[in-house]
This record gives sequence, structure tokens and C-alpha cells, in this order.
Amino acid sequence: MSLHFAFLVLEEHPYGREMLRILLENDLVPSMIIQEVSNVGDVEREKFLTRIAGQPVPPHLTQLISGRKIPVYCVSNHNDDTCKELLLADKPDVLVLGGTRIIKPNILEVPCQSTVNSHPGLLPWLRGASSVGWALYKDMPQGATAHFIDPGIDTGDIIVSRQLPVYRHDTYESINYRIAILAGELMVEAINSIAYGKAPRTPQDPNVGETFRVIPDDLLEEGKQRLAESRYSHFAD
Repeated sequence: MSLHFAFLVLEEHPYGREMLRILLENDLVPSMIIQEVSNVGDVEREKFLTRIAGQPVPPHLTQLISGRKIPVYCVSNHNDDTCKELLLADKPDVLVLGGTRIIKPNILEVPCQSTVNSHPGLLPWLRGASSVGWALYKDMPQGATAHFIDPGIDTGDIIVSRQLPVYRHDTYESINYRIAILAGELMVEAINSIAYGKAPRTPQDPNVGETFRVIPDDLLEEGKQRLAESRYSHFAD
């Protein structure tokens, strides 16, 4: 059973490109792609490229969709009227977020069923930004979580969550890279489960976990040092 879904992504965001690559490899093809071309997109793209420095970079969006009839639109803000009008015309069952700013209720109300995200951290313990860095600094497991979107920040019902095995040869950059792949794989599972009407909805306990801002450089360095010195408590080997 196929699911009619639209894909939202910040312009050329590597996280979203990795997710789209995995979706297409699993024959999950969006009805449309809407890229946000903005300063926010530029900042977030460069930030993520730094996080995966030295790791493979996914193909550009034009390469990913080459030979496929997937319309691509550009907007200045995913929350603006232009984006909403495009979505209303498409009438998607589901919105899939491939790395975006926080999406507001005026857009969340458009899809017939839901909006889904794949967060690069284990919910509910690590909401918000810099999940990999915070997990290293706080000595917590790494992983990803596909979840429904509600008006909060990473507070929607969980569809599927999985821990990422971390090895002693891993670096901060390799963990970020592998979590992006895991996030894409979990999105495949989420979309398929939604398509067949079997998607779990596990509510998050609002009293569990924290919502983090971007990790300060000094704390990130402490986390990297913990990993490098094998003081991290969650190695798989």
C-alpha cells in the first residue's frame, strides 16, 4: 500500500538528503518536495556538514531525483502562505520532515493524517538540538526516534525508536553520520506502518527527559574527549 506524502527539507540539508536517499531506495517516493531557501537553511546545512566532517556526504537533491517525476518547489519559509498553498493543492496524507525549522500549526493542519519526523536522538530523554553532542557529554545512549509531530518540540507520540551501537573507533562525526542513516531507516519503518494503519503511538511522558539547545563548544569538547578516552559508558564492543 502506498502513502501520499510530501517531503519538507531545508535547502540541500545533508540530513534530509540522506533520508530522501533511503526513502527512494525503499520505493517510497514523495508526491512533492518543498525546500526552504533561507538564511536558516544555510546555517543549518553548514552546521550539519561540520558535524559529519570527513564522512560520506549524500548526493545532491537533483542527483537523487534524477529520472523521477517529483516536483520540487522552493519557499522562503516552510511556515509561510506559499508553502501552505502548495500543500493544500497537493493534499498529502502525511508530511515528512527531512530537517526543517519548527513547523507551526498552520502547516501541521494541512495533511489529512499527520506529520512525522525522525529525530537524531532517543526520545523522550534527548529532545531539541545537538542530541549526539549532549548524549556524549551526559554519557547517555545514542539513537534515533521516528515520531508524530505535535505543536511542542519533539514531544509527539513515538512510532519507533532504536539505539545506535557505538564502537571504540567511532568519532563524534561518524556517530552523527550513522545516526542520519538510522533516522532515514526509521522513517521508512514509520511511513510503512502508517500506510498499513499499524503505526504505534506511544505517548511521551512530559516529566521525562530534557529539551536541549545547541550544545556549547566547551561541553561538546568534553563529550568528544569522553569518547576518545573510552570513558563513554555505552560502547557496543
